[in-house]
Amino acid sequence: MSAIQLTPAERKDKRGDAHHLDPVVMIGSEGLTPAIIKETDAALKAHGLIKIRVFSDDRVAREAMLVTLADQLDAAPIQHIGKLLVLWRPMPPKEKAENPERKPGSRSVKLVTFAKGSPRPTVKTVTVHGNQRVTVGGQIKRTRVRATSVKKKAQSR
Repeated sequence: MSAIQLTPAERKDKRGDAHHLDPVVMIGSEGLTPAIIKETDAALKAHGLIKIRVFSDDRVAREAMLVTLADQLDAAPIQHIGKLLVLWRPMPPKEKAENPERKPGSRSVKLVTFAKGSPRPTVKTVTVHGNQRVTVGGQIKRTRVRATSVKKKAQSR
């Protein structure tokens, strides 16, 4: 049996969440290959709840695939309906940025301007640094530090 056991109510909630999902892994005539297992693991890491489509007519083989995937990937089997399998595994916590005070870096921005009488726009790519912004007119300006009132400075102390 798989490592994750769900109550019927939890399984019902997961089935409802999976209803609108499209299959992200397709299992063909080759069956469960190492590549399929690796792809399923990556999809579980990215999404947590996934649908798998099996292109096989053998119901017993599909049921065995669901159990095998759940065991190998430490996932909970949610549903097997027709040729669709639904698996769930809690998503790992995302890694935090090393420096939370880090400012955004440079980025490339395309400026599109239209000249009078010309149907074609001119496109210019410029680099905007973290302390700059692009105005509506297409100019690059430095961001200003907002002036706070004397009263607010006194309150924050």
